[in-house]
Amino acid sequence: MSLMYCDQCEQTRNGKACTDVGVCGKNADVESLQKILLYGLKGMCAYKHHARRLGKTDPEIDAFVEDALFATVTNVNFDMDTLLELVLKCGEMNLRTMELLNDGHVETFGKPSPVDVKEGIQDGPGILVTGHDMVDLIDLLEQTKGTGIKVYTHGEMLPAHMYPKLRAYSHLAGNYGGAWQKQRMEFEAFGGPVLATTNCVLIPNPATNTYLDRLYTTRVTAVPGAKRLTTNDFSEVIKRAKEIGPLKPSELVTRTIGFHYTTILDIADKVVDAVKSGAIKHFFVIGGCDGAEPGRNYFRDFAYSAPENSIILTMGCGKYRIREHDYGTVAGLPRLLDMGQCNDSYGAIQVALALAKAFNCGVNDLPLTLVISWFEQKAVAVLLTLLHLGVKGIRLGPALPAFVSPNVLALLQEKFDLQPIGKDAEADVNAAMAGA
Repeated sequence: MSLMYCDQCEQTRNGKACTDVGVCGKNADVESLQKILLYGLKGMCAYKHHARRLGKTDPEIDAFVEDALFATVTNVNFDMDTLLELVLKCGEMNLRTMELLNDGHVETFGKPSPVDVKEGIQDGPGILVTGHDMVDLIDLLEQTKGTGIKVYTHGEMLPAHMYPKLRAYSHLAGNYGGAWQKQRMEFEAFGGPVLATTNCVLIPNPATNTYLDRLYTTRVTAVPGAKRLTTNDFSEVIKRAKEIGPLKPSELVTRTIGFHYTTILDIADKVVDAVKSGAIKHFFVIGGCDGAEPGRNYFRDFAYSAPENSIILTMGCGKYRIREHDYGTVAGLPRLLDMGQCNDSYGAIQVALALAKAFNCGVNDLPLTLVISWFEQKAVAVLLTLLHLGVKGIRLGPALPAFVSPNVLALLQEKFDLQPIGKDAEADVNAAMAGA
């Protein structure tokens, strides 16, 4: 872990870490809390950016961002208790930010509902949209009306299909591909233009790249050699799709997505009755950010091991580890409920709070286990929101963040029982079902 001490610190210049608060006023644990805060702020601001594009802002959140960033400036805050307070406040502000984004999506695109989505490439020319930005998507859909061009979602854009105003466009044809780390293979195989609307875009492999000349990014998102669009005029992308012409069709499958939290709360009485009757014994939240490093198959194995009397809530690109499996139903409900993008973690929180209210207990008293995969800053922001809410027993993986120092980890484990995922997914499922 790199150390960010001020230039006055002789120990740092000599390549040694401070063990006490000295001239620079910082030690590894203070730095760890500052990094957690900074990464949480970055993730929150990504959600905040999307919410603002939908007309949703909050001056209290704006003020917090300024205060929190100021607290990380050199020689401002050396107090661990204060920094931990700011870290948890970041979780609170991220909860409000995710609420704004959720409300912006629903108000702009309509109340979500479950929908069957065709996955694969169909006949005709097409454009693939990846990232997270629904405003870019609807603008592209509007500009491609009547052109004969099909629009496909990719990765975190898959949940777009659950919004009625988006799926009203008949040329929103379906979805192609999965999580972000497979982009190089999937973008090459797609064959048409790719529009990358936000983060989670990879630099094409220069040795095998065939798609750089048909890769387009929007605003601050940029890839060397690709075309960056600074406005929502997608005429260049549309022109390229027409030049390329019909794509090579692939095998199609149909899967159901779109279990937004409002859909689940609409049948809350049915869910509560199923829990009371014993038909549903446990809820698992399995999702988050996916990645390519070893250890992530744990989440697949965990989901596959979940018993038939349990329900799995999933969101984010982590769902691509677990969704290609028939989980069946329980109490008349699908056992796997795809709730949406990573920011739809807000919805999982609302479901948990509603169940706690229905059973007159705390969230930590529910038959609920959270097994979260993480990769980047938005996952940190969501984790801080869960900690702000006092959720305990979260299992995080495939490894705990390197920027969490041993002392800070011990603090989080003491307060929140935050733990790394285990080595044996099936054993961990059994322990959860046994109440361990």
